[in-house]
Amino acid sequence: MLFNLKGRTAIVTGAGSKRGIGRCIALSLAEQGANVVICDMNLEGAKETAAEVAAKGVKTDAIQCNVIIEKEIAEVVKQTIAKFGKVDILVNNAGITQPVKVLDMTEADWDRIVDVNMKSTFLFSKAVLPNMIANKYGRIVNMSSVSAKRGGGVFGGAHYSAAKSGILAFGKALSREVAPNGITINAITPGIVATDIRGGVEDEETQKKMTADIPCRRMGRPEDVAAAVCFLASDEAGYITGEEIDVNGGSHMD
Repeated sequence: MLFNLKGRTAIVTGAGSKRGIGRCIALSLAEQGANVVICDMNLEGAKETAAEVAAKGVKTDAIQCNVIIEKEIAEVVKQTIAKFGKVDILVNNAGITQPVKVLDMTEADWDRIVDVNMKSTFLFSKAVLPNMIANKYGRIVNMSSVSAKRGGGVFGGAHYSAAKSGILAFGKALSREVAPNGITINAITPGIVATDIRGGVEDEETQKKMTADIPCRRMGRPEDVAAAVCFLASDEAGYITGEEIDVNGGSHMD
């Protein structure tokens, strides 16, 4: 089986939403055989995801965590290593957005969006790296956005685009530091995906208008993103690092 993750242990942040990319990623990793730790501020949502993961026949745990608080992140990593012995895969999926123009943006808006999207990526990556370095193996997959590459124009303000762009640059720089230790750092840059992050999934007519300029003529599905994550988390992707995979139906090509 390609992309076999049996025996691997993964942490997925922001995986508690019922219609989110994170939950789908967690389930897809489980289907490939990985044990999955679900991390989310919403503990009930995390537990629901964990129950679905367990039904796939792998081990799991649900841990409440604010992804911008270093002490809470350290506790997630500590509990994961205590229960599973290691951390092989980290998916920095937690993120929020806000459709606001710069002139209407407050400093608090900027800090909140940048912290949850980019600072969390730094803090969680730093927390798992000592274990990955010790084991000479690791896969970190960061969730960016097409907005990082095209300068917005999808959903979210300039602060969101800046944070998601920063994730790409951070990952490239970090990949140079840790690649000699058997650790890869890559990113996914999704386009419009039908999830709850925009405040709800649009009706069919609205979706047609939103996707008129997308060559594939549809919104992305969480499963589209999850498949790319499973590939980057696998042994088969061991010679790919510092890169991003566009999952956008052709809405942006470079």
